[in-house]
Amino acid sequence: MSVIVVTGTDTAIGKTVFAAALTGALGAAYWKPVQAGLDEETDSECVARLAGSASDRIFPEVYRLATPCSPHRAAELDGLTIDPARLIPPTCDGPLVIEGAGGVLVPLTRDLLFADLLGRWALPTVLVARTALGTINHSLLSIEALRARSVPVLGIAFVGDANEDTEHTIATMGKVRRLGRLPMVGTLDRATLHTVFAANFSLRDFTG
Repeated sequence: MSVIVVTGTDTAIGKTVFAAALTGALGAAYWKPVQAGLDEETDSECVARLAGSASDRIFPEVYRLATPCSPHRAAELDGLTIDPARLIPPTCDGPLVIEGAGGVLVPLTRDLLFADLLGRWALPTVLVARTALGTINHSLLSIEALRARSVPVLGIAFVGDANEDTEHTIATMGKVRRLGRLPMVGTLDRATLHTVFAANFSLRDFTG
């Protein structure tokens, strides 16, 4: 499997950390097509740091938008309109991890959701979800939205404290493969992330 898309049920749920872990484990290249918010560390910079990726393995964003909000609005505030024709996955040697922006139904333009773009790509997609209260609803809705657009859902990856019943319920009712869970850690660095990913996920699930 050469390209995997990482999307999420919401913003700030650990999607970028998971993407970094997967990028590092696969020795993959990484691409974040749209970055909204430039005041702090960008997602590409975070992945480079946590995955240990060389700069030539991090593809530049097509859109770097100043305001940390929905991409459609961030683009408008910058005087831009996102052109989906420019959001074409790059080709590279070896695997590629692509990270989406925010949640599945985040708007890229006034008439295009990120899930619509995923439907056009039709690439294997991992849904990242938190384990806290509310995640069953968010996760099942996200799975339905992806499947409604014929997006091939590779599985669901959880981030947070263990919640066995919730994780099992989402996987069973959503009819989706439960890939594993990244636990919360005290110090998040490259070595720690590599260790916890290896202990909680099987690479075979991402390379078969």
